Amino acid sequence: MTLLANFGARPAWLTFDCYGTLIQWDEGLVAAVDAILATKGTSGVSAQRLISVYDHYEHALEAERPHRSFRAVAGQALGMAMRDLGLDYQDRDMETLTSRISAMPPFQEVVPALAQLKKMGFKLCIVSNTDDDIIAGNVAQLGGHIDAVVTAQQAQAYKPSRQIFDHVYGQLGVTSSDVVHVCASPHLDLVAARDIGFRCIWIDRSTARLPLADYTPDAIFPRLDRVPVLFKQLGW
Repeated sequence: MTLLANFGARPAWLTFDCYGTLIQWDEGLVAAVDAILATKGTSGVSAQRLISVYDHYEHALEAERPHRSFRAVAGQALGMAMRDLGLDYQDRDMETLTSRISAMPPFQEVVPALAQLKKMGFKLCIVSNTDDDIIAGNVAQLGGHIDAVVTAQQAQAYKPSRQIFDHVYGQLGVTSSDVVHVCASPHLDLVAARDIGFRCIWIDRSTARLPLADYTPDAIFPRLDRVPVLFKQLGW
């Protein structure tokens, strides 16, 4: 356990990043891209290479205005990445990607950890850069423990924008100081924590994603099941 700050008062709500924190994003994304590449014949392009180029375009498109759905952003980013790499893009490739995202399962310890947090009296909210219909398949696998889900589609903005977090706080009837956020993404969630100032626990699952040079989260754990342990130690 790496505890780096005084956590202050017990929050009523915990907010969570979904993909990579609760849901097996990296593993599922590789499987989705492998399925797409399998329809392209012998291309010589690896899943990791396509994902790297796709990520670059996805994050750039999410920052553009006006807001577009994740399905539209993902389709455009995937098409741009595939064409860059000499691959033929078809609309069914986007459908393969988004349907695979919706089916991605939780990490093994996640559902028991969420159950424990609920038993401790916390309310749980997901904050995610996706569309309602896509994330519904993932939430359905979380044991019925999630009390609220706020998506980029609802907020009309993607993390790390303050707009999506302000939308969350408005929906929950809280302020940023009333929650603890749990996340795995440095370039999205830790950036927002740095800029907005909410309490934040980073789940570092050894994915080679690096922390920010100018921000230190309040605690760092390798798995979600360390969070209820911490909260018990804090007397929460």
